[in-house]
Amino acid sequence: MKYLKLLRVHQWVKNTFLFAPAFFGAKILDPENLKLIPAFFVFSFISSAVYVINDYRDIEADKLHPVKKDRPLAAGTISKGVALALFGLMLLLGLGGAWWISPIFLVIIVIYFLLNVGYSFGLKNTPILEIFIVSSGFLLRIIAGSVASNTPLSHWLIIMVFLLAMFLILAKRRDDLVMFLTTGTAARKSITHYNLDFINSCLTMLSAVIIVAYITYCVSPEVIERFHNEYLYGTTIFVIAGIMRYLKIAMMDNKSGSPVKTLYSDKFIIITMLSWITSFFVIIYLNRLV
Repeated sequence: MKYLKLLRVHQWVKNTFLFAPAFFGAKILDPENLKLIPAFFVFSFISSAVYVINDYRDIEADKLHPVKKDRPLAAGTISKGVALALFGLMLLLGLGGAWWISPIFLVIIVIYFLLNVGYSFGLKNTPILEIFIVSSGFLLRIIAGSVASNTPLSHWLIIMVFLLAMFLILAKRRDDLVMFLTTGTAARKSITHYNLDFINSCLTMLSAVIIVAYITYCVSPEVIERFHNEYLYGTTIFVIAGIMRYLKIAMMDNKSGSPVKTLYSDKFIIITMLSWITSFFVIIYLNRLV
């Protein structure tokens, strides 16, 4: 269990973004897209390698954090040598698998890895830039999914994924800031350069832009023509409900520190997401299934 915790296997859910291009491109049911499954694991191995090196770098800082102090390296339950060995194994499996998928996929994986290594070695301490770096990781995931599934990448998908990533990351930073203001412990150096007014304003702005972008996507002529269905806008209700719920979690409950934990534990979010996925699937795939 401690090894799974070090590799943050529970965070692998983020790599489901690789399936987004095929899903939104109405190609998720195509047999050739089975290649997305190994692509998911390849990205997960590289992500785990990044998490290990990040935890290795932050051992001393994590010891002072009320939650991160329980991470295997900070708690001392896994030695530095074992952690570096796991890092090497994950990196080898990830790069080898990426090469097997395609050379272009390998290039994307290398860019993702280098970007995150740069983040771990100091870029995360630069306010604003660190948010854009983490958000770029989600963009690279959908680009990788586009390559693996041979699905053209829509500009709408790029816009919405980037905006959603920034929204979730800012909500996480808000939780870090609340902890800093309450306990005086800074989870990251960059958090001292933010304040609640700034983050609250950014969250409000992004939530509005995400909703408008999604509605515009649903009613755009090219999307209606592609899916042969003009009722996609009906799924907007779930998007609005999900964003409003997450804003409540972040701005009222002050519990937005872990988007993945929220995804696993909040029943309202779970029901909303499942309802959105189901309704979206039925609408865009109905013409293919009947």
